Amino acid sequence: MPYPEIRPRRLRRNAAVRRLVSETRVDPAELVVPMFVKEGLAEPRQIASLPGVLQHSRDSLRKAAAEAVQAGVGGIMLFGVPASRDESGSGGLDPHGILNVAIRDVVAEVGDATVVMSDLCLDEFTSHGHCGLLTPDGAVDNDATLEAYARMAVAQADAGVHMVGPSGMMDGQVGVVRRALDAAGHTDVSVLAYAVKYASAFFGPFRDAVESALEGDRRAYQQDPANLRESLREVKLDVAEGADLVMVKPALPYLDVVSAVRAEVDVPVAAYQVSGEYAMVEAAAANGWIDRERVMLETLTSIRRAGAQIILTYWAVEAARLLRERY
Repeated sequence: MPYPEIRPRRLRRNAAVRRLVSETRVDPAELVVPMFVKEGLAEPRQIASLPGVLQHSRDSLRKAAAEAVQAGVGGIMLFGVPASRDESGSGGLDPHGILNVAIRDVVAEVGDATVVMSDLCLDEFTSHGHCGLLTPDGAVDNDATLEAYARMAVAQADAGVHMVGPSGMMDGQVGVVRRALDAAGHTDVSVLAYAVKYASAFFGPFRDAVESALEGDRRAYQQDPANLRESLREVKLDVAEGADLVMVKPALPYLDVVSAVRAEVDVPVAAYQVSGEYAMVEAAAANGWIDRERVMLETLTSIRRAGAQIILTYWAVEAARLLRERY
């Protein structure tokens, strides 16, 4: 007796059926929203190259954090924009510096209702814009930078942060940060390692957001976009040094890397949908070339499907609301 005709389209016939058999879903609790706070602002300021994203004042940051919690996002990643910078990035280590003050503000506002994270890097605080301290000839000094990262990690933990994100791509940064946190009694503070961070052209609008002073590039310490095996080596090193989570940055141009990292490690994997990815979609949508909401959710689904359990995205709050309506 012949087999009946196979028709996969039966499982696509309407929204209810498609929802029932959907293989990949993005949950609001898996989304993390990056937020910028600028020292001295009285009112929030729009970032021109990131439509809809703000440099916050301390007051508006607290309000935005509360709104993010209400939307159901899983975390908030904080970046500080200081009023002044110096060669050593001292503002990032100062307990009264804008990032550490912002951590205290947000933790006081939301408590444990979401995960409060902080960027652990010197680039926002240095007058030269690099992620570390420089030698007299202008090269980034890996080991001297690690000492600064250790102090910065403790300052952020003292401020109450739940999770630090060392993002400078210095060799040994995770181990140094972990040991510093433990020695200071902050054994419960987690480390989200920027384990795979490429020297990408997609970071441009972010540098506007933090008012970066960088001249030149970071190719001497961020990774070559052509390399995958190198990324897996970096990931394994970070896990061995004590990373609680690892991250791939950017996300969409590196979905193959996200998938490979997911297969390589047994810790949670995050991906950062960076400023350039966001800005391209917003620009195309503003010109009427694409359906903004559909593209937003499609990109997030692709990152989740590739294996990222956690997604940092500037759409986190809006996407969380849309996803809650959908499901």
